[in-house]
Amino acid sequence: MIVVDVVIVLLLVLAVYAGLSVRMVQQYQLGVVFRFGRVLDEVRAPGLVRIVPVADRLRRVNVQIITMPIPAQEGITRDNVTVRVDAVVYFKVVDPVKAIVNVQDYSFAMSQVAQTSLRSIIGKSELDDLLANREPINQGLELMLDSPALGWGIQIDRVEIKDVALPESMKRSMARQAEADRERRARIITADGEFQASARLSEAAKVMAATPAALQLRLLQTVVEVAAEKNSTLVLPFPVELLRFLESSTERNAAQAVEATEVAAQLAEAEEGAEDSPNVEQLELPQVAAAAELGLPKHPLDVAPRHAA
Repeated sequence: MIVVDVVIVLLLVLAVYAGLSVRMVQQYQLGVVFRFGRVLDEVRAPGLVRIVPVADRLRRVNVQIITMPIPAQEGITRDNVTVRVDAVVYFKVVDPVKAIVNVQDYSFAMSQVAQTSLRSIIGKSELDDLLANREPINQGLELMLDSPALGWGIQIDRVEIKDVALPESMKRSMARQAEADRERRARIITADGEFQASARLSEAAKVMAATPAALQLRLLQTVVEVAAEKNSTLVLPFPVELLRFLESSTERNAAQAVEATEVAAQLAEAEEGAEDSPNVEQLELPQVAAAAELGLPKHPLDVAPRHAA
């Protein structure tokens, strides 16, 4: 009976010893063991970890990527604009011994370093870079955080600027600037379009001048396009070329009439000279031949009634 009691006591002692000496480390953790206050070089891997009761103390360190937001920091940029910038830092512990021994609270230390680095990077950057060219700023901020983080056993994964808050007056100024730039681009595009259209119209005018029938065909196409709208009134423009043609025809007819009058006067003078000297042989003048070609009478008496009319 005594033996059974001894065995039970031994089992209880072993159970208590096992409970004090066995610890469990999660998959996303690493264990750091302190023996009598001194850290051991061996880092305990995830799983069941055995330690010496009373002598050892286990510290678990999370090695997951930690997302730490940086509170909004207000600063003045290099071009003297007051802004508020907030960011986020992604980091993880790669050396748990340094993270536990070298710094008291590595999360709080990283937060403070990130805030001071963000204020420093704001003063070194311009507003346009903060708004449109953030990648170099993110890289510069990451380099500023890497220097102290390496001594703490921390690796910076990435740093991102989340938002840039501007004063209302600056927002209105930027809106006016963007509107003016858009208007300038619209005017340039409109002027370029008019220039190209004028060049095409000039080429079309040259083609139509070479072939006058093309202008009439274009006029008919315009009439068809206007008639497709089902309008009750259709106004047709009178071609200027037709007016020029009629004007040139009128001037040509007037010139022919003046020439015919001169020819008739010369014929009349020739007839009078023939009556005064009957022995002189009458020859047909070149003007008479010209009058015959124009369909005018050869005798001046035939021309007189026309002038009377």
